[in-house]
Amino acid sequence: MTADALLTGLALACLIVALQPALFAALNLALLRIPEAETCGSGLVSILIPARNEAERIGPTLVAALASTGTPVEVLVGDDHSTDGTAALVRALAAGDPRLRLESVPPLPEGWTGKNNACAYLATRARGEHLLFIDADVQLAPGAAARLAAQARRGGAGLVSAVPRQRMDTLGERLTVPMINLLLVGYLPVLAMRRSLHPSLGAACGQMILATRAAYEETGGHGAIRASLHDGVRLPRNFRRHGLRTDLAAGRDLALCRMYGGFRDAWAGFSKNAHEGMATPRALPVWTALLLLGHVLPWGLVAAGLLGDLPPAAFACALAALALSLATRAAVTLGTGEPAATIPLHPVIVLTALAIQWNVLLRRERAGAATWKGRSYPVGGAE
Repeated sequence: MTADALLTGLALACLIVALQPALFAALNLALLRIPEAETCGSGLVSILIPARNEAERIGPTLVAALASTGTPVEVLVGDDHSTDGTAALVRALAAGDPRLRLESVPPLPEGWTGKNNACAYLATRARGEHLLFIDADVQLAPGAAARLAAQARRGGAGLVSAVPRQRMDTLGERLTVPMINLLLVGYLPVLAMRRSLHPSLGAACGQMILATRAAYEETGGHGAIRASLHDGVRLPRNFRRHGLRTDLAAGRDLALCRMYGGFRDAWAGFSKNAHEGMATPRALPVWTALLLLGHVLPWGLVAAGLLGDLPPAAFACALAALALSLATRAAVTLGTGEPAATIPLHPVIVLTALAIQWNVLLRRERAGAATWKGRSYPVGGAE
């Protein structure tokens, strides 16, 4: 086979691989709608917030949660042995609003991760028909709790999740955070997810997960995934193993979140989740091929074509693949409310994500643990 034929075949492969996320994104953005609230309300929603040293950011989160409309709410904060002013801040706000309560999370049992322990305990203290777990940096829109509960009721889902609109103030955040929505919108078959209960199709965003109390108790809730660091993957899959539906909604108008303060925090945070996500010996080579062919190699091939080093057929395929990749990124970015400035960073974002995943996989034995919030956990979690 000649070099020209090899280059043309590579460019054609890029085009074919880029086509799949483009088609998925177009369909998924149409399917993932902002939930409509019910006029009659959805009963009491318990908004549950695990908090460990969150004094700098939890204030706006509590104010937003207490401003919920469309359904009655209670807001429970689980103080997970914070050493800053988290507990004092919550007590001060609770003094003016009886719907807000501070709960002291019990000591971390062996075999549990901190967030799962806090969430499981908060669920035992909650009184609502629906349990809405949010991170301490997630600011809910006024109607978010009512809308998520309504979607769960209408669709008969035991769990509904959505990705909040992501605030990204630094270059480091813009090089890492956009992969969340690209993977969910571009690679999750939402239509199949809604028609099937297969666990592999379960997906959620750990920043914002609503579960019905009945479903949560039936599945064991966070206790069933107690050793996991990736509740966004493990929790919906466990619900599906129990024959319960899970669903996703568009989250850009439901909540706002700033996940990380910069590149170092983002690298550490995504590395934590990588232990139970893509960074496995079987999955990562496949993901690497898909992401490189669909989103990175077309740039190099187009550059070569502009320099006259590519056959015309290969250049045409590479150009089409590049156009599809950028169109996918633009559609996901604009559809989820992310900064438009991240669109031209797309190939670097993909390479950064792959670097995080491969670093975790190749350094697994040397690292030996995932570290988060001052705690270290063994690599790998409960299925």
